[in-house]
Amino acid sequence: MDKDRVKGTIDDTVGRAKRQVGEWTGDTGTQAEGAAQQVKGKAEKAWGNVKDAVRGAQADADQERQPERKSEHAPAKSHNR
Repeated sequence: MDKDRVKGTIDDTVGRAKRQVGEWTGDTGTQAEGAAQQVKGKAEKAWGNVKDAVRGAQADADQERQPERKSEHAPAKSHNR
């Protein structure tokens, strides 16, 4: 898991809480701060998801490029006389 996804989740959660407190108290400034922090958190999570997807695709591509390894200990042919 990418650190941006973790940071984004935290920002989204804290922003949601700030926005809710602003709604309860009628403080539009706190509501706006919370909403902005939520947007920031969602963007960070999305960026983290993109980075994880790229890493996964790169790992898949690297795995496909590696030649299949044949067994080093192939069974010996028997010679019948």
